[in-house]
Amino acid sequence: MSLGRLVLAWLPVALEFTIVGGLGLRLYDADAGRADDVWKVVRRHWMFTQWDLLWWSVEAAIVTLFASLWFDSLGHGGWWLLFLLLGLIVAVARLPQRAWQRRAAVVRSIRDILRYILAGAILAWRLG
Repeated sequence: MSLGRLVLAWLPVALEFTIVGGLGLRLYDADAGRADDVWKVVRRHWMFTQWDLLWWSVEAAIVTLFASLWFDSLGHGGWWLLFLLLGLIVAVARLPQRAWQRRAAVVRSIRDILRYILAGAILAWRLG
């Protein structure tokens, strides 16, 4: 597997992680004209931090390397099951205690699982 092929596989996954991960962020609009400079939710603007972008990029790189191992040595079939299980692992690891009673935790878990399945589909297309 060449480095160029890995980078070309990583880029759409990093973009997908940024878009789907960004759906979970609060959408803010800063009104600098206010005296107390309070953030308020009025317009829909994503506010990514550098940490968010770095985290999603590193996570996409790890998933790309994992997919490279799968598609280059173990096989091509069943990729959706592999990435479903990987998404479940990530989602369950992030659940707080008694999280099933909280709607936000369930929504975040479903978003994490879908994010990994979409990443698997992209990587199956690019690497498979």
